[in-house]
Amino acid sequence: MIRLLLLLSFYFLSYSQNSNVDITIYKKSILTIIDSKSTIEVLADGFKVAEGPLWDSKSERLLFSDVKQNKIFTWDSIYGVQDYIYPSGSTGYAPKPTKSNKGSNGLAFNALGEIILCQVSDRKISSIKNNKTEKPKFKTLVDKYNGKRFNGPNDLAISKSGAIFFTDPPYGFFVNGKNEEDKYREISFNGVYKLSTNGKISVITSSMSLPNGIAISNDEKYIYINNAGKKDPKIIRFDVESSIETLFFDGKEFSKKYKGAFDGLKVHSSGNIFTTGPNGILIISPSGDLLATINYGKGVTNCNFDTNEEYLYVTGFNDISRIKLK
Repeated sequence: MIRLLLLLSFYFLSYSQNSNVDITIYKKSILTIIDSKSTIEVLADGFKVAEGPLWDSKSERLLFSDVKQNKIFTWDSIYGVQDYIYPSGSTGYAPKPTKSNKGSNGLAFNALGEIILCQVSDRKISSIKNNKTEKPKFKTLVDKYNGKRFNGPNDLAISKSGAIFFTDPPYGFFVNGKNEEDKYREISFNGVYKLSTNGKISVITSSMSLPNGIAISNDEKYIYINNAGKKDPKIIRFDVESSIETLFFDGKEFSKKYKGAFDGLKVHSSGNIFTTGPNGILIISPSGDLLATINYGKGVTNCNFDTNEEYLYVTGFNDISRIKLK
């Protein structure tokens, strides 16, 4: 009888630990940084394409873009969602499809506390002071490579030295399912670039079909780049010293099973990579092993941590959410 009770207790505990539909644990080592009992908490919805989550530690609030609304919003636990910067990335600066008004996408802070933005329709990387405004004064940091305009910068990551790495897919040319890149494209490839602190712009890679999210490893030896879409879903790891690209994670099997694509990603202080992907968020070790998934059951666009990595904040297309870490 005692043995039977012990067996029943074991099975009950095992079931309880794995019964959370929001999280799937593949490797127990991840339990040091994520709670298997945590659940997805939706903070706000009603957006069109929420993107670029960025935690402002000074104000204890989240900044994020809505690409289609051409606006940056804030969210905090007291006031909820508020308008912050408008317009955010479609100001008439560059030629673009007439019906396309795609604002900022990826956001980051530089060492001065300024917001660095990927401006899709304006086709450039810019900076702006971290203040609420409807009359923004953007400073253009770079808008061309070899005299030709970018496609529409999507996401970025800033190194400790201040170098800006960013992706440049062709999404700004797509309007209501129609591709108008033949009218507006100036660069023949979809590139990943480095803007050095001296203003030099260089190509990191031109081999990816749809470069999207980008993040730098904690030791800054590697750059992780997501390739979006269903045709070639993967994460590439770029060796900064050798300039060698390697396949870090192949997402083909996940893409066959679930909705969603590899979009934004961030590196945790543990070195583990939290990436958007099929079914929501994938947590991957520095060696490329899948450790856990956060199961949204849909595509999400990007993610980021707060100051102490207490929460992971996630932008979906129409909502923003978070999940408690440890």
